[in-house]
Amino acid sequence: MTSFDWHADPVGRDTPITPSYRATQNVRRFFRRECGDDFRFDRSFMAWMKAAALGQGNARTMGEAADEWRRRQGR
Repeated sequence: MTSFDWHADPVGRDTPITPSYRATQNVRRFFRRECGDDFRFDRSFMAWMKAAALGQGNARTMGEAADEWRRRQGR
């Protein structure tokens, strides 16, 4: 099994957040598509993503991560 390339592989709502997760431009494009042009990483959301990548908490996909960001923004 090959590892996911966060720089080049297509990122969709069903993409699992893996331990190799990186906040690449590809990932930022996904979040802007899902959350809008005002998407920004902040420290608490980055910590949430890291916990998800390590299998902590409930989120396991990029779609769940987008939903979490919108929840934090009150959307």
